[in-house]
Amino acid sequence: MISKIEISDRRFPLGHGAGSDAIHRDPIYSYAVTQLHDDSGIIGTGFAFTLGEGNDLVCKAAQFYADQLRGKDIEELMADFGNTFNQLSNEQQFRWLGPHKGIVHLALASVTNACYDLWAKKRQVPLWKLLIDLTPEQIIQTLDLSYLEDELTKEEAIALIKSNGADKELRKSILQKGYPGYNTSIGWFNYPDEKVRENVAKAVGEGFTAMKLKVGSKDFERDIRRSKMVREVAGDGVKIMLDANQQWTLPQALKICKQLQEMDPFWIEEPTHPDDVLAHKVLADSIAPTKLALGEHVPNRIIFKNYLQSKCAGFMQVDAVRVGGVSEFITVSLLCRKYNVPVVPHVGDMGQLHQHLVLFNHISLGHEALFLEHIPHLQKHFVQPVRIEEGRYITPQEVGSNCDLK
Repeated sequence: MISKIEISDRRFPLGHGAGSDAIHRDPIYSYAVTQLHDDSGIIGTGFAFTLGEGNDLVCKAAQFYADQLRGKDIEELMADFGNTFNQLSNEQQFRWLGPHKGIVHLALASVTNACYDLWAKKRQVPLWKLLIDLTPEQIIQTLDLSYLEDELTKEEAIALIKSNGADKELRKSILQKGYPGYNTSIGWFNYPDEKVRENVAKAVGEGFTAMKLKVGSKDFERDIRRSKMVREVAGDGVKIMLDANQQWTLPQALKICKQLQEMDPFWIEEPTHPDDVLAHKVLADSIAPTKLALGEHVPNRIIFKNYLQSKCAGFMQVDAVRVGGVSEFITVSLLCRKYNVPVVPHVGDMGQLHQHLVLFNHISLGHEALFLEHIPHLQKHFVQPVRIEEGRYITPQEVGSNCDLK
């Protein structure tokens, strides 16, 4: 049973323009870390991701949630985790601080992710292995489908998983090939042009076939020039994504996205305020067939449902350290599968956790193995860092979710 709880505030300054975008100019990559100690000596580690200030507040909230799990057996807990998730996320006083968003939901993600890590370690398997071996019924028992009944009942969710089971064994070939990655670090916002050029050439040489440039400058011409520069260096065979990090108003986005279409972006990401579903719908219709990607700042399954219902997102970037952890990530992935919208997670945690979840998405849910974001800046701080070869994530074989920090 869970006998001891440790919460820690871990912060890692980046420097040299790394991690910068149109909104976040000097981020400090930070984790609110939850460690659940089992009385057998196993420690489950989970975290939520922030950019520095406020990380201590997330830690405080995580302590509150984790304390509710003290004395519980991990197998019994996970056998009905959907109910536990529902109870924690709707705790009558804490819910006022959300609901299901902000500091309290980030804290729940940290605790939830620690539960899944402890579960996999207890069973002595990697998290991806634990997840793909669960029956559809067992998977659904770990999820909270409340407020989704108009789109996805428990029975419909089980049927959806079963319907994608026919080719499950064939899709396991991804375990040998490795999951494709894409490089975000070629074009951080504060990087000068020459560094971006060098990074693009280096990424192509390392086998990456997709990469992302940060845009959203007050000088629109800078974005257009740099996007064309990346296309020129990378060549026509490379997928290039553009990420505005919510910088534009809708009128601005309508204007500049039309111009950015000239360099054939694979997607345009977070073009405007993440809560404005209708603005994204207007923009998506205006710039079709160019697609929008969003989800980095979408906090819960209900808002993801609304985006899917509006049919304005070409790619969903649900992040398991942003929504309520692995449980809600899988819930959103199921919704996306129903709508046939690819899931390409936002990776603020360098893919340590998400490398497991995209394997589950592909093998068990039938999602396309498109690619997974790769950000290398915190790699040295992990006990078992992700491995990338020729632009592909090498399937992790260690038990757990690879989230243990040094």
